[in-house]
Amino acid sequence: MDFNDYLKNNSEKPTDNTQGIFGLVSSLASKFDGKSQKELIDAIYSEARKGKQNGTLTNKDIDNFVSVISPVIDAKKRKYLLKIAEDLKRI
Repeated sequence: MDFNDYLKNNSEKPTDNTQGIFGLVSSLASKFDGKSQKELIDAIYSEARKGKQNGTLTNKDIDNFVSVISPVIDAKKRKYLLKIAEDLKRI
């Protein structure tokens, strides 16, 4: 399931894109609860690769996600998130 599928299939439609993104993050967080950071990162890269290949994930989507998440994480995690985002954009 990619981000767009999540939004289409979510029975509680978000009132704006920010709520949709947080819903997706919440869903992913519960799916990967108890998993290692490596497993989570591998899954993110795998899903991003699929989305980029089938045209459902754009660099703008990645930038939007980063802009929503960045304010709620500390500087160390923000730096890591920015690195991952740049890697994902090169896929």
